Amino acid sequence: MRNLPAFTLAGYDKGRGKLTQALWFAVMNTVFMAWFTPARLRVALLRAFGADIGTGVLIRHRVRVLWPWKLTVGDHTWIGEGAWLLNLEPITIGANVCVSQEALLCTGSHDHRAADFRYGNAPIAVEDGAWVAARATVLAGVTVGRHAVAAAGSVVHKDLPELTLQTMDGRRRPVDEPK
Repeated sequence: MRNLPAFTLAGYDKGRGKLTQALWFAVMNTVFMAWFTPARLRVALLRAFGADIGTGVLIRHRVRVLWPWKLTVGDHTWIGEGAWLLNLEPITIGANVCVSQEALLCTGSHDHRAADFRYGNAPIAVEDGAWVAARATVLAGVTVGRHAVAAAGSVVHKDLPELTLQTMDGRRRPVDEPK
């Protein structure tokens, strides 16, 4: 039986104070996500709020990042239009990764067995050369391995080994070695 009024933020650390959180939300919703904001300014804004962003990173418009200070992105990575990095816990994205349009990386969850619906959050790692395709979802605690592919519309709920493709129906098969 669920008792949602019993829910608390126990054990969850947002990582910054309320003023920084509010300032980030203001910047994210007015400048960062806007179509007219240059990609390099988006990178600069994330860095200003504590993200560790490599060189040559491309972040398109309408990207949402919950907490920049819990984000690490490697060199030459692309994050596509409308992607949502829901990082209650750290998200680490390697080098030469493509996170496509409207993909969701969600580190947050709840313990469905607990009456108070307490958090069941866990970090996400997307390793070098991986591709999280359009509208794919990567859930809390998952590692997407090197050069692995989460196909469009797929839901990755357990680790995806390197050089593995997960299809929308959840099937997995090897992918060819990158050239």
